[in-house]
Amino acid sequence: MVFPRLLLVRQQFPDRSIKDVPATVRKELAEIDLARKLKPGARVAIAVGSRGIGNLSTIVRGVCDYWKSRGMNPFIVPAMGSHGGGTADGQAQVLARFGIDESSMGCPILSSLEVVELGTTAEGIQTYLDRQAFESEGVFLVNRVKWHTDFSGKLESGLCKMMTIGLGKLTGAKHYHTFGYRLGLERVIHSVAQKVLNSGKILGGLAILEDANHNTAQLTVVSAQEMVRREEELLALAKSWMGRIPVEDLDILIVDEMGKNISGTGMDTKVINRGMQGEVNPWPGAPRIERIFVRSLSPLSYGNAVGVGLADMVTDRLVEAIDWVPTRLNSLTASSIRAVRTPIHFASDRECLQALALTVGKLDPSQLTIGRIRNTLELNILQLSENLLGEAQGNPLLQILSGPQEWQFDTSGNLREMLC
Repeated sequence: MVFPRLLLVRQQFPDRSIKDVPATVRKELAEIDLARKLKPGARVAIAVGSRGIGNLSTIVRGVCDYWKSRGMNPFIVPAMGSHGGGTADGQAQVLARFGIDESSMGCPILSSLEVVELGTTAEGIQTYLDRQAFESEGVFLVNRVKWHTDFSGKLESGLCKMMTIGLGKLTGAKHYHTFGYRLGLERVIHSVAQKVLNSGKILGGLAILEDANHNTAQLTVVSAQEMVRREEELLALAKSWMGRIPVEDLDILIVDEMGKNISGTGMDTKVINRGMQGEVNPWPGAPRIERIFVRSLSPLSYGNAVGVGLADMVTDRLVEAIDWVPTRLNSLTASSIRAVRTPIHFASDRECLQALALTVGKLDPSQLTIGRIRNTLELNILQLSENLLGEAQGNPLLQILSGPQEWQFDTSGNLREMLC
């Protein structure tokens, strides 16, 4: 088959990166000074999650140092639902992979799946809180505020979600997603977060915002009293910075890698325009994409392939890399069983593309509109088929680096790396 040649393109997102992350952490914490609410020697639980957040270990270390400097005894609890295989050791290992362990943080990591019950919400949702966090004198949250991959609302992924699904551990995550299937996850997060806040255990949190280049762009400490309102404001800001695939329509999108380290759904659904329950092109503002081909599973996903079912085609090597134990657990906990259905797969990239090209209603493969990205987190460098040249030239954010050039395959029929 003769495919259209490819352009190598740079998407020039604004650079909003913070130049001195440790100093900004210290400044934010000192200004609000939540430690004044506690007596010296108090045990403070620092809740940390499991996403590939830039500078996470540096940020968390700064938080630990702040609490110690104020005479407190901080410790870290993994705020995860079913991640890490749904085990205490597995969740501690997830944090360690992000550089968060006792030696680097200077404080204990207390990982447990035990929870305490805080009562029920008005909707009848039983509310849970990590026992280690509950038995502390106060809980401080550290998490990125961003859009959620399953729904759209004023409150999506961030500090409030960490309070609910993260600190609810495996028990809470299963329970909340069951209610979320019927009520909507935003309503569940809102309701449960308020119940947790009413317990008086939450001191506040550090909200991390990233720009479209995956740089730490803003660090904001919020108190428990203002958390819901401030997070809604911060989410609106983060959404305005979101990186997108810069075309209106694609016949085929090639994604070099997917994984839990990239997105909670393996691929950001609002980038690839897919839904976790099988919806195709549900998100306004995202390009209309007919077919998605995913080449590999990131080794930093450690076998968890939740989201593989969002693809239409994958390679044999991706399927062989799947560890079905954490993948099944994560899928069942989140009630997203469609997202782990195994797509059609072939041995090489070339075979996958040749098969997929025949499924989009075009007889001539040279007329296909094709895009290629490394993953849904890194959208600054991409490839576009040459028939999208006019659209690329009309976009002020795009710089054409090279091409058009022929497709580059190795001797095994797999695509070579995008080089800029």
